[in-house]
Amino acid sequence: MRTIEQHAQALAEGTTTSRTLVEDSLARIADPGGEGARAFIKVHSDIARSMADAMDMLRRAGRAPSRYAGIPVGLKDLFDIAGDPTPAGSRALADAPPALVNAPVVQRMLAAGFVPVGRTNMTEFAFSGLGINPHYGTPLSPWDRAAARIPGGSSSGTAVAVADGMVAAALGTDTGGSCRIPAAFCGVVGYKPTARRVPIDGVLPLAPSLDSVGPLAPSVACCVVIDAILAGEAPAVPTAATLAGLRLAVPENFGLDGMDAHVAAAFDRALGVLSKAGAHIARARFTTFDAIPAVNAKGGFASSEAYAWHRALLAEKGPLYDPRIRPRIERGSTQSAADYLDIVAARRRLIAEFNAATREFDALLLPTTPIVPPRIAELENEREYNRLNLLILRNTAVGNFLDRCAISLPCHRPDEPPVGLMLMGETLGDARLFQIAAAVESALA
Repeated sequence: MRTIEQHAQALAEGTTTSRTLVEDSLARIADPGGEGARAFIKVHSDIARSMADAMDMLRRAGRAPSRYAGIPVGLKDLFDIAGDPTPAGSRALADAPPALVNAPVVQRMLAAGFVPVGRTNMTEFAFSGLGINPHYGTPLSPWDRAAARIPGGSSSGTAVAVADGMVAAALGTDTGGSCRIPAAFCGVVGYKPTARRVPIDGVLPLAPSLDSVGPLAPSVACCVVIDAILAGEAPAVPTAATLAGLRLAVPENFGLDGMDAHVAAAFDRALGVLSKAGAHIARARFTTFDAIPAVNAKGGFASSEAYAWHRALLAEKGPLYDPRIRPRIERGSTQSAADYLDIVAARRRLIAEFNAATREFDALLLPTTPIVPPRIAELENEREYNRLNLLILRNTAVGNFLDRCAISLPCHRPDEPPVGLMLMGETLGDARLFQIAAAVESALA
């Protein structure tokens, strides 16, 4: 994987062209020995080539729209792209009319000159953390491909496309961990911003109360650039924080149960590196975590808000849904308006409580997922599918519920299974979290 900055520098120096980058991207996607056929649902080859040629012409004329113009990227299959339908990884929307306009996040990427090469695969309607898609195939995690392991979801194709160098970076969404989980399982960086910073108009919803749009990319700095563009801000490489004196909390009562040996070893080693660098790591108990399961016992925002969007489509095309996704959406039909209002009120109270409890810390540290990617074959049993899905979503989903920003960084060694280290920052503390993440990334390298 090459970083966005490396590509931008090569373009600026004239040692490569956008057309070269795009042709390499399309060749990797088309490689019959690779995962491109499963990582992408649709490839926009001709459009991407035309855009690349246009960006090369603009750069030669000194009119490139940004330093990053001409770099190939992927877009998750639930973003509206003008002239394209938005099937969201489902057969139920295969005949959907084309979008009339680009989603704002897509438009901002285009305005910066990035070249989308296609729509990346995903869990149907983004409603699972595993990444399995029975309609379009499941792209495999880069680790141990012979064993056919899951990529994580729901931004499955996004993560695999980045990890395999098919694109320099890609856009995902994160409602309960859908950027961070596949990033952890594929050995890349995944970012979930404070949700309100980035518009979700033109993004097929899962649960608007929790949905956010974020990047998956090779490095923290790559994520910083794309996050800024998505938020309508000027991109700038962050100044890494000084690790010495940072106050980092590891929750004692949440997130550490059920870790497999690989995750436990990599997480403990990462804590040791950060502590040796001068960070103050405290084990702390946060009662907020204990209260969240009861609030979401009837399905929470995800089921209720998803059902509100899907109920008409389910009535018309329910048999076309993934049979493991449909029941999760239909569960929302059992919630009353009073149940929903109770969740809204409880969330507001718990956010305030958690803000007060974490005020003395710069960030929280958790394993992104407590296990490494399981084999697809292990998930053929429905009970095991549901058990592992809940376990894999456990650590990440609280960040969405508590309206936080969070990032997953690889913390494993090159010869080890992929393990993600998650840093959770304050609400609207994205800039500070990026500084801390840059320092942690450097220390772990």
